[in-house]
Amino acid sequence: MPRPTGWRPGLEVTGYWWPVRPRGWQPDPVLTDFLGAGPAPVFVGFGSLAGTRAEPYTELVVDALRRAGLRGVVQTGREGPITDDVLGVDDVPHDSLFPQVAAVAHHCGGGTTGAVARAGVPAVAVPVMNDQPFWASRLAALGMAPPPIPFRSLTPARLADALTASLTEPGFRQRAEALAAGMAAEDGAAPIVTAVNRLLGAR
Repeated sequence: MPRPTGWRPGLEVTGYWWPVRPRGWQPDPVLTDFLGAGPAPVFVGFGSLAGTRAEPYTELVVDALRRAGLRGVVQTGREGPITDDVLGVDDVPHDSLFPQVAAVAHHCGGGTTGAVARAGVPAVAVPVMNDQPFWASRLAALGMAPPPIPFRSLTPARLADALTASLTEPGFRQRAEALAAGMAAEDGAAPIVTAVNRLLGAR
């Protein structure tokens, strides 16, 4: 996004501050084996919302993946193998998982949206509430996702169609990769360090 014109001087857009992986984190061998056992899967996750109704969401996603003929890693509150082609996971660092999948269907929280763009993979936007419709609209406007599907309107058929479109229309991946290359050149934390040091030096 461009810098808002209404901001006063001294307020700047710096870029993302990426989280550090948990100390000592290692990938789950079950997930590693699943990723290497076939074509790159898609990731589907709805953030904290999924934990409230894990079974219905899981069934919806599995149905969608079956319709689309895709393998999937799903974060819907249920862990472990769900079918031969679908694996349920708990929290996994986005910077580890997302570059290894073919596309990411997600709820469009600000952090997840940034992680998907950083990974350079197509997205399927399924916004739920708050700022999520805004981020969903940005993904579509930037050309790395089909039109968003509001969560209340989500069905297996709609999710399957959107996943298929994200993978078969090459423009989505091309624009996602171009955006990721631009983001890789950013260091969002560096201007903050500079500003803090400047303030400390002024004391």
